[in-house]
Amino acid sequence: MADYNPMELMICVAARNLEDGATVVVGTGAPCAAAMLSQKTHSPNLTIMFEAGGVAPVLPSMPISVGDSRTFHKAILASSMPDIMETCQRGMVDYTFLGGAQIDMYGNINSTMIGDNHAKPKVRFPGSGGANDLASLCWRTMVMTPQDSKRFTDKIDFITSPGYLTGGNSRYEAGLPKGTGPYRIITNMAIMGFDEVSKRMKVLSINPGYNRADIQDNCGFELLWADRITDTEPPHEDALRILRNEVDPHRYVIGR
Repeated sequence: MADYNPMELMICVAARNLEDGATVVVGTGAPCAAAMLSQKTHSPNLTIMFEAGGVAPVLPSMPISVGDSRTFHKAILASSMPDIMETCQRGMVDYTFLGGAQIDMYGNINSTMIGDNHAKPKVRFPGSGGANDLASLCWRTMVMTPQDSKRFTDKIDFITSPGYLTGGNSRYEAGLPKGTGPYRIITNMAIMGFDEVSKRMKVLSINPGYNRADIQDNCGFELLWADRITDTEPPHEDALRILRNEVDPHRYVIGR
């Protein structure tokens, strides 16, 4: 069995969730690595889009920002941020990746602040950028993040990017497009989805080296469990070779 680290596992799992012919808006770092890996393995017709306006570039190497010139390299379109967001609003983007400091059982994400006073937070983070728009308008939102009980919390301090809000139909009753919302939460310990009715986070598979107790102990709320829990398939050697040698040869994302 191939050796790999938690970041490589999360990237490989995320890449598997991007099917051929899909569209995905990504930022830099791990989401971009997942999209590039997917395109170089099983999804050659994956359309990668960047918030700054690059559409379907042929990425020569890992970009360092969403406005990096590489995000426009041999692209079919060099558009703009409004164009990308309008494309999401039209319902033409299948996936996006987001991250944050906190996430709750309904997939709401906080990337704004820690504390109960917005004017004087204990910690202030970069904020939304385009994350709120993407979470609101793309069909399926995926998150890659290490798992611990501080990050996975019962109540987040600020909703930067909406998930299923308070569960049930609350997301759609708030006016967001029906059928959109969080899709997969990919951590170092497990792969989670969401219950179809309650919209609560639900464990689908367990990553190698972990068990149910590990996953629940590192979560600040009670998780649901699928009727049939599977074992997460480890990264294949070919995928790891491409990830290490072609996608991220300098190991900016996967680490040294």
